[in-house]
Amino acid sequence: MPLPRVLQQLPFPVIGAPLFIVSNPKLVIAQCTAGIVGSMPALNARPASQLDEWLAEITEGLAAWNRAHPGRPAAPYAINQIVHKSNDRLEHDMQVCAKYRVPIVITSLGARTDVNDAVHGWGGIVLHDVINNTFAHKAVDKGADGLIPVAAGAGGHAGVKSPFAIVAEIREWFDGPVALSGAIATGGGVLAAQAMGADFAYIGSAFVATEEARASEAYKQCIVASTSDDIVYSSLFTGVHGNYLKASIRAAGLDPDHLPESDPTKMNFGGGKDGEIGAKKAWKDIWGCGQGIGAVKAVVPAAALVARLKREYAEARARLLGQGAAVAAAELAAAAD
Repeated sequence: MPLPRVLQQLPFPVIGAPLFIVSNPKLVIAQCTAGIVGSMPALNARPASQLDEWLAEITEGLAAWNRAHPGRPAAPYAINQIVHKSNDRLEHDMQVCAKYRVPIVITSLGARTDVNDAVHGWGGIVLHDVINNTFAHKAVDKGADGLIPVAAGAGGHAGVKSPFAIVAEIREWFDGPVALSGAIATGGGVLAAQAMGADFAYIGSAFVATEEARASEAYKQCIVASTSDDIVYSSLFTGVHGNYLKASIRAAGLDPDHLPESDPTKMNFGGGKDGEIGAKKAWKDIWGCGQGIGAVKAVVPAAALVARLKREYAEARARLLGQGAAVAAAELAAAAD
């Protein structure tokens, strides 16, 4: 199956993951103009009326870029919708997305036919994030155009499956768009995602440590200073298992190595009772983060991060092609003997 038209001309095979609280129009525009899909959660706009202002800002910003750079147009953008029943803003936010004909909608925490139909009605496509093959089947059955397998090591809400396993299982039956998520923060990782069968890499945590991101300086510097050893997987904060920075958990007065489990029926987007753990809120004070952050060495502009990924991607391809040529030469020599 060919990729949907909106994804066919993407200059670089990366989708910037929507980062709760952190993503904003400034980051989305920077990602898109650097040549990758930029995205943000609709819920980041608070109050709800701000979503209209933000989508206008993104639309106008990308249009201005395209006028100034006709030979290098911006990549499309995406808006993330939490379709779980606890999101009482969904109907409002979908109406705003319809007004701006958002080209890509990323759905999370449930799959809904009515949401998919609405997006298709204005000409957009739906990518749905899943943590296993069973959920992938359900999403496609309900009309999702593409899948985002969230493998082990992804930031925020993440699954436990190896990327090798989940992508292979999905590709046995699904030939639509696949964007692999899970600890990808290098150009080599992007190439590896494609080698496994994904069309795109889905990268989030590395973009927290960018100048445009709406994250505290402490959060950004913690990512720079941390590695995969500094990540803990817990359901305590939202009722759904996710990956978080241990330093932020300690700062909240908790022991990251001995966290209790949370009741999944009390799912929320802030953590604990009324979205809080004591006086600390998940995502704001308890920082979501994936295992790939060892590759993040400094806080940089989003364009500089994308440039690094592109350079590393080219280097990885060249290295593999060089190795392939050497193997081919050796095989010819052996055959000649």
